[in-house]
Amino acid sequence: MARILVADDEQGLRDFVAGVLEREGHQVRQAADGQEALEMLAAQHFHLVITDLRMPRIDGSEVLARVRQEWPETEVIVLTAHGTVDSAVEAMKLGAFEYLQKPISGPPELRLLVRRALERHDLVSLQERATRDETADEPRLSYGDPVMQPIEDAIRKVARTNSTVLLSGESGTGKEVAARLIHRASERADRPFVAINAAALPENLLESELFGHEKGAFTGADQRRRGRLELADGGTFFLDEVGELKPELQAKLLRVLQERTFERIGGNQTIEANVRWIAATNRDLLALIDEGTFREDLYHRLAVFPIQLPPLRERPGDILPMAEALVRRLSRQLGVQPPPIAADARKALAANPWRGNARGLANTLERALILSEGGEIRGEHLSFPPASSATPSSAVRPLDDIERDAIRAALAASGGNRKRAAESLGIGLRTLYDKLKRYDL
Repeated sequence: MARILVADDEQGLRDFVAGVLEREGHQVRQAADGQEALEMLAAQHFHLVITDLRMPRIDGSEVLARVRQEWPETEVIVLTAHGTVDSAVEAMKLGAFEYLQKPISGPPELRLLVRRALERHDLVSLQERATRDETADEPRLSYGDPVMQPIEDAIRKVARTNSTVLLSGESGTGKEVAARLIHRASERADRPFVAINAAALPENLLESELFGHEKGAFTGADQRRRGRLELADGGTFFLDEVGELKPELQAKLLRVLQERTFERIGGNQTIEANVRWIAATNRDLLALIDEGTFREDLYHRLAVFPIQLPPLRERPGDILPMAEALVRRLSRQLGVQPPPIAADARKALAANPWRGNARGLANTLERALILSEGGEIRGEHLSFPPASSATPSSAVRPLDDIERDAIRAALAASGGNRKRAAESLGIGLRTLYDKLKRYDL
């Protein structure tokens, strides 16, 4: 049984194709245009896409290009009307498996072509698995540093539940990786994982992305659109940078978390939000509550199970193994053989504070791969962001820096539980809150 997406602006043709394939035991979803098809592809893996070339908003050629780029294991069959066969042939040159001319002659032709495409999908998948270096292709949260052991234990335990999780930590510490690990280890693993970044969109567009809208709900809403929450039905919804939400949208999100229902913008149909919630932030939400910019009731709804991810500089045992894995992954993307990392480069990598965390490490290594031109990565190939003006040149560290690092380590060891962190530091909870605000943690 395969998951198949049929994209065409003709409802009758979609129903015909879906009916034939569902009788074969396949799971079939339908999209009325290329935009909707890409939204579904982002939310769920499909083995095969059957797409018309000419569709509103986004055409089939762009759908094909995105599939080849982002989901290379997925096969694509293009549908073409009489007179556009040349376009279909061109699409095959760009990576389509085959084309099917409309009107489709009948179920046997469709079934045969789909069977062949799925056989190709299975063959490609087997070849990929046979040659895949899992440490290079699969991002990992940790590579063995003991600081991360309680974090990984917490992730494993909460994944078995449907509890809402709040991930916090600096940018680049792996919050989305942690969210995906929770999803894959949960009972919802075979359902969609849908992510949205609250800082990446203006407030009016963000609300539409979250909840969807009805036709005519606002200027430019020329047809109904399902939101990301609806696309995540049965799966996991990951809301990144939740600290950037404006107050009005915070109130609407609180209602969804409380009632587990929502309506599209401009609509009155109540839709169930059957999702597992994971939120993430690089900001101190308690400080935002004190400032009056974040709702305390929303915080408590999100922080059912808080997890604080420590920065890379507090996980020295992860730096070099992570660097080696990144070199393998980046080399594959650049089309070169993974080079060794010389001793002087390893020493420099281990000594750097990595204010950009894993993201900064990846950028540094990508530059080094380009400069090394396929040879050994040496210290001369590494370039690091300039140190903060507050960073002392002496080996003696200021007491404030030591205290800040001790608080971070205590929070990481306690899984973000401030009461336990305060106890381990030997200070009161109010004192800890004062220091968190002082150091902007």
